[in-house]
Parts: sequence; structure tokens; C-alpha cells
Amino acid sequence: MTSHALEASAPGSPFAHRDYAVFQASRFCVTVAIQMQGLAVGYHVYRLTGRALDLAFVGLAQFLPAFVLSLVTGHVADRFDRRRVLAIAGLVQVLVSAALAVIAWTRWGGTPAIYAALVLGGTARAFAGPAGSALMPTLVPGPVMPRAIAWSSTIWQIATIAGPALGGLVYGLGDSPTPVYGACLVAELVSTVGFLAVRPRAQAARGGGATLDALLAGVRYVRSKPVLLGAISLDLFAVLLGGAVALLPVFADAVLEVGVNGLAWMRSMPAIGAACMALLLSTRPIASRSGAWMFAAVAVFGLATIAFGLSTDYRLSLAALFVIGASDMVSVYVRQTLIQLRTPDEMRGRVSAVNLVFVGASNELGEFESGLVATFFGDGPQGAIRAVVVGGLGTLAVVALWARLFPALRKADRLDLGG
Repeated sequence: MTSHALEASAPGSPFAHRDYAVFQASRFCVTVAIQMQGLAVGYHVYRLTGRALDLAFVGLAQFLPAFVLSLVTGHVADRFDRRRVLAIAGLVQVLVSAALAVIAWTRWGGTPAIYAALVLGGTARAFAGPAGSALMPTLVPGPVMPRAIAWSSTIWQIATIAGPALGGLVYGLGDSPTPVYGACLVAELVSTVGFLAVRPRAQAARGGGATLDALLAGVRYVRSKPVLLGAISLDLFAVLLGGAVALLPVFADAVLEVGVNGLAWMRSMPAIGAACMALLLSTRPIASRSGAWMFAAVAVFGLATIAFGLSTDYRLSLAALFVIGASDMVSVYVRQTLIQLRTPDEMRGRVSAVNLVFVGASNELGEFESGLVATFFGDGPQGAIRAVVVGGLGTLAVVALWARLFPALRKADRLDLGG
């Protein structure tokens, strides 16, 4: 059957395609494992040292490999079998979980040993991210892609919600991170087997060796496509300015006075909003005026951030966080679909690597920016409130500026059209 015939006869659900279903099941397992590990490592390190600064190093250890290796990881995803890249990365993550379990069980090495393991795990995820992102479009026909991406986002959000909850439950039962790391090891091993079982559709021929020109090709490609550059950079600056997550403990303790249980719901609410929106988009994907939808979503993100900053009612704050997550998911959906459908297969790995670095930078730098601005406005809850409100206003300003700088993105209609 030709590719055209396959696309014409393709069912509406991406799960009708066996390889997509296997891929998503494997991705769910590894995402749950990563989220469980993240919760356990953070609490493990904090109980060892009692210093919040050490938690910052946990994030840094996992972010730096993706930042430093971004050009190389994208090239690897485009040059080699993406299933094998995912499988090797999965085996490395299995080793990391085993090492963390040994460190926790024997108390050998302390935080330096944990950081070393996290750098190794961050390196594995740096290679897995572009490979997985570039592999998924080869598992379903083009007409099914918008639904496939929406379902992919839904599954990721569900794993993001379930992982910390499951990790906290397992940690609490034994009052130890060791069982959590053991469970992560099993989930990562299952996901590795699943990735190897995937059979992608025909792919474009791989490029040549790892020349500097090849490594920089992803950056040049994004710069040459105003729609892609506008979408990626808009999301970057929106999250950079509008990120309120880093300051949630201040709001839970000093503004809303809801304590740690209230903080847990506040941390979960953006992911719940994003999961609900992703589920809606999986059944009713955006068919037209995609650029306008993206700008509107980022504007709503900014307004909801301002509402959260000004709220003194816990229920209103939860609602604002829900809207923040839901509106961010619309932006993520449009950006991811644009990248997948408007990037040739032989370039997807490198372009995905550029995108992942931008997203990672926005999250990490957004937390740093929020803390700096809050400190600038003064210690205590008032500084946090002003920082969040100013961030929301900054997001609205970026929306207005980007609408002028990137008219091609503003006028983008159907997601599956090139340009």
C-alpha cells in the first residue's frame, strides 16, 4: 500500500496504529519513572543536607547536559536509528536508578554521588528527547498527526500528575527513597523494551557525518522559518516572564496560608489544566487560525498569571493555576504541531533539540528570574506578589510585540501547511 493510500484510509484515532500505541505506552512508563525519581531525589537531598541551595544543584545537574549537548543530540537523532537511541538512553537511565538505589541504601558518596548520577541521567534524557520527538511523526499518517500530538501531550500530563503522587506514596510507605528508585528501574526497563518494539514507517535518508555545518543546521533552519522561530521564542519568553511556579511555596505559606497540603494541590493544578486541555484538543484539534489561537492562549496565560498574583482566595488561585496550565497547553500544542509538520524528517531531530533547549531554558531561567524579581521588590509575600504580577504584564507585552515582529505566525492558518 502506498503512503497516500495509507493516509487516505487511516482511522481518526492515532491508537489505531499499533506502533504509536506502543510508543506512547513506553513513553508513559519512562515519564512516570522520571517524575517519581525527581520527587524522590529532591526529598532525599533535602533530608541529607537541609539546604534549599542543594535542590537548585539538582535541577542544574539535569539541565546542563541538555544545554551543552543540544547540537550533538539533535544530530544523533537525525543520523542514527531513533529507536536504538531511545533504547540506549533507557538503559543508561536504568543504570542511574540502580546507582541512586545503591547510594540511598548504603549512604555512600552523599550528594556528590547523587549529582554525578543525575548528570548521567540528564545526558541520557538529552539524547532521548530529540530522538523521541522526531520518531513520533513517523508512526502515524499526516492527517492523524494533530490528534496524535494532542494525545501525546495528554499522556505526558497524566504521567506528570501520576508520577509525583506515586513516588510520594512509595517513599512514604518505607520512609526511604530506595524503593522509589527500584520502581523507576523497572519502569525504565519496560519502556526500553517497548521502544525497541516500535516499527516506524519509511523515513528519509540520514545525513552525513557530524560536521559543524550539520550540527548548526537545526539552528539555521529555525531562523529561516519565521513561523517556527516566532512560535518557539514566544513560548520561551512567555514562560520566562510569566512563570509563577517557583514562588508557589511563598503563596502557600504567607499569602494563602494553606500549608504543604495546599501547596501540593497548587503544584498539581497547572498540570491538571493542561491535561484537560490536551484531552479536548485530542478530540477537537485546531483546524484553522492556529497563529491567532496561539497568541490568544499566551495572552490568557498572562492574564491568569496576574489573577493568581492578585488573588487572596485559595479557590480562585487554584482556578487561575488551572487556566495557566490549560492556556499553556494550547500554546504547546500549536508549537509542537508546527514543528512536527513543517520540518522535514531528516531535520526533525536537530530542530527538536533546539526547541527542547528553548523550553528547558525558559523553565529553568523562569524560576531564576522569578526569584530575582521577588528579591528586588523586597522580601516576604509582597515581593512575590509583585513579581508574579509584573511577570504577567511582561507576558502580555511580549504577545503584543511578537504579533508585530512575526506577522507570519499571527496569520498562520492550518497547522499542516508548510512555510
